[in-house]
Amino acid sequence: MHPLLNIGIRAARAAGDIIVRNIDQIADIHATEKSLNDYVTEVDKRAEEVIIDTIHKSYPDHGILAEESGSQGAESDFQWIIDPLDGTTNYLHGFPQFAVSIALRNKGVIEQALIYDPLR
Repeated sequence: MHPLLNIGIRAARAAGDIIVRNIDQIADIHATEKSLNDYVTEVDKRAEEVIIDTIHKSYPDHGILAEESGSQGAESDFQWIIDPLDGTTNYLHGFPQFAVSIALRNKGVIEQALIYDPLR
């Protein structure tokens, strides 16, 4: 397996652990509506932080384009595209259809991508 993809998988699994650990506390999770039917929670933010930290431990010069925190390091040839909790609305309603989505773009071309379903 490609080393960059291995890091993406490691990051997705770490985010998935956070998501699953909090699933029993959905009623207590504070959600903010970013736009109509588009929510963000503390779980989204923590999952995104762990993804970014995991990537930057191995590739500190790579850029990030993340749903919650935006863009950083846009000048880098490599840019990770992150949706830490793809399906936040489903998650908040207790529907088990959500995932961690991560892709890696190199010079404008997607070279690696993964979708991780932490429940399955």
